[in-house]
Amino acid sequence: MDDELDSGSTAPTGMTPTGPNPHDWNTGLAGPDPLSAVDAASLSGTSDTKTAAAAGPAAGPATGSSRAGRAGRGPSKPRPEWRDPAELLGVQRAHTGAFGQKLQALDDAARTVMAVMDSIDVNALSDPEVVALTQMVERTGRPVDAARVSTATVVGYRYSTGLGTESLAWRLGASHQNDLLIGLTGTSVPEMKRRVSLGEKVAPRMLGGTVLEPEFPFVAAALAAGEIGIDAAENIVKGLADYKVHGRFDADQSLVDGGEAELVESATGSVFGRTPGPGDSATATDADDADTDTGAGAGAGQVCTGPVRRLGASAGFTFPADRIREMAATWQAVLNPDGAAPTAEILEAKSTFSFGKLSQGLHPLRGGVTPELKGIMQTLFNTFQSARSAPAFPSAEEQQRIEAGELVPGEILDERDGGQKRADILRGILVQVAQDPRTPTMGGMPPTVMVHVNATDLVNGVGVGWIDGVEGPVSMKTINQVVDNGGFRPIFFGGTGAVLALGDKVRCFTPLQRRAITARDGGCIIPGCTCPPQWTEVHHVQPWQNGGPTNVSNGVLLCWRHHHNIDTSGWHIRMVLGMPEVKAPHWIDPPEPGENHPNTAPTTPNTAGKTSSRG
Repeated sequence: MDDELDSGSTAPTGMTPTGPNPHDWNTGLAGPDPLSAVDAASLSGTSDTKTAAAAGPAAGPATGSSRAGRAGRGPSKPRPEWRDPAELLGVQRAHTGAFGQKLQALDDAARTVMAVMDSIDVNALSDPEVVALTQMVERTGRPVDAARVSTATVVGYRYSTGLGTESLAWRLGASHQNDLLIGLTGTSVPEMKRRVSLGEKVAPRMLGGTVLEPEFPFVAAALAAGEIGIDAAENIVKGLADYKVHGRFDADQSLVDGGEAELVESATGSVFGRTPGPGDSATATDADDADTDTGAGAGAGQVCTGPVRRLGASAGFTFPADRIREMAATWQAVLNPDGAAPTAEILEAKSTFSFGKLSQGLHPLRGGVTPELKGIMQTLFNTFQSARSAPAFPSAEEQQRIEAGELVPGEILDERDGGQKRADILRGILVQVAQDPRTPTMGGMPPTVMVHVNATDLVNGVGVGWIDGVEGPVSMKTINQVVDNGGFRPIFFGGTGAVLALGDKVRCFTPLQRRAITARDGGCIIPGCTCPPQWTEVHHVQPWQNGGPTNVSNGVLLCWRHHHNIDTSGWHIRMVLGMPEVKAPHWIDPPEPGENHPNTAPTTPNTAGKTSSRG
């Protein structure tokens, strides 16, 4: 395998190769077929495997253009076995000489960083010190990130399957091109793909034997200078890739270059521009002579054609990577003067929504929406969330009751995060739509969730149930909540599974009963909950299975969340003279000495659950 690895013509000093084999230098995907002029067999020596050693090296140039290992070329060489690259003589020799000194310098730099960090107790730093260290660590890591991208890209090009047995992956014994990078770095496939994808946009290209600058020269220069992070570089490349040459959309390339330069400036706080090239008349080539206001490498008005380099500090602000993504979207609108109309059909075709397979008790939601639909959804979520989180300052009387422990502040009770709140908002909206009489029916029935549960399990409170069309089981806790709110209808089966009879609907509050309860309670009765009444469920205060009746005097309104957790959340509800009284959990409203069951005072219509006071 050492001979296989040494058979290429890559320059041994780490400089740009000058040999005749273009695949030895990562110049992008536009290079000529590396095996069309030189046979792969003529480039390989003896192998670590016995079969390859017996075959011996091929002599003379190739007589055809077929790739090695293809049909018509005889038996292919067996793939060498994978070994730790550090054990290969060729890699060991790379650590000697001039290139070995460069590798040693990198190793020394890594050890220096580790030694410095070992000498620092990060937890003991002052605020200014930890801020300075955070910035310096990020600055120190950026050149390493850029080197990771460039090396992964070179390896990625050399392990191309089109190279046949000359592929670096084949010669090192890697079974797949991704396995090579994983074996060399120990990182994941997605991370390697990320590095290679970015590297292909910021690496030099070759066309007809001519070396061209990277597709994104300003991003490449910022990476090389250690000025930009990988995240920001990716956001710029992804944002503008469709508008570059051969992209999906036509655009003025001078505007595209200008957008790239401005985004790099916004991400780095530095001005990058072209320096004078060989054919330019300017004589100033140093960055000190640059006009940082215009980004030109020479005097004002001078058009430079040389390479891109840092010209100086920017007078504007520096923005984080997430903000750069948003700014790139703004540039897309600039580069597409016709607006969204030409691409509307493409984007809308990608709008989709589906459920993933059950995993850890949840069905993941998958899909994408248009910006318009996201705006509608986001506004709807924000409206309800802001209504729930709007500041409500207590009056002087209420403040005294809070300090005396007679009033429970409602804002401290909601511990849901933003995602959980949005899920509950969406649930409320869907339930309200399902209950609306204008909602289309299915088989003459309004949208109804059918939950199947064994009667014995329901009575005993154990087991699970099932919903039509859903593969995941439903807990008995959820079944009791559904039955508590909507009732159930028993179906009697015979021994063979045939339906014998359909019973009457029981344990269900009638529409008139719900209207009466809504008029009394006005919404979820738990203090601090602002769930509107149309989103609530009716709860049996005295459980139905314990003999509780289904009437107005035994029903109260609860939101889905409080209804689902009423038995475990610590809240207690009782009815006194037809009015609900609520007792907060002991960790919120601890009982006074000698008090057995303190409760809230009876509430007035349409204000139920908004305060909690001792009875």
